[in-house]
Parts: sequence; C-alpha cells; structure tokens
Amino acid sequence: MKEIVHTDEAPEAVGAYSQATTTGELAFTAGQIPLTPDGDLLDDAPIAAQTEQALDNLVAVLAEAGASPEDVLKTTVFLADIEDFEAMNETYATYFEESPPARSAVQAGALPKGVGVEIEAVALVE
Repeated sequence: MKEIVHTDEAPEAVGAYSQATTTGELAFTAGQIPLTPDGDLLDDAPIAAQTEQALDNLVAVLAEAGASPEDVLKTTVFLADIEDFEAMNETYATYFEESPPARSAVQAGALPKGVGVEIEAVALVE
C-alpha cells in the first residue's frame, strides 16, 4: 500500500506531488532542489552549495520515510549545466562515502525555479 511521506525538515512540495511515497519496503523521493525548509531559494548560490541544500532536503525526506543515505539504491541528478558536474560530484560524494548508490546525472533543459540542480532517490526502508 502506498503511503505519503511528509516532513517539515524539507521544503513543502511546490506543485501537485508529495515529498516522497513509500510502499513500506521502498521509498521514492520527489526531486529535491536547493530550497530551504524556510523557503529560501539558493538559485544564485554556487553549484556546490545548491547540491548541499538539495541533498540535505533529500536526507530529511529519507529520514521521515525510515531510510538513510546508506539505504539509497539509486539517485538521479538533474543539472541545468553539465559543466557543473565536477563541483556537484565533489559535494555529492560526501553524502555517499561508503557504498554509493547507482546514479544517473543528466543535463536538463530547465529545472524548477531556475535552480542548477535537482536530485531524486529510491531507497530501501527499514
């Protein structure tokens, strides 16, 4: 059975979607952007700072679903500019130091609210 996941430790959904859904075995997050839980948009920040905020949001949503970064099976990273890959990857690697998940990273035509990065994940739920 599908359950909706919501936490105040990550920004509210900015559209008709949930922060995440879970089956009790797997959690599927929505894409997380560099928007603070208080609503501050970091769209002009360097990509490393944007990546950090997006991942902080992702970790908060995963925690509410009963998962941690170690439980992540797969992430997808959407970049507004693929030239930002190296800077994004340096920050990303600090969140998944041991047993990193499978990952895709692609340049998207445009991202919500004009941000530079959006990250989603699929994780095992404990």
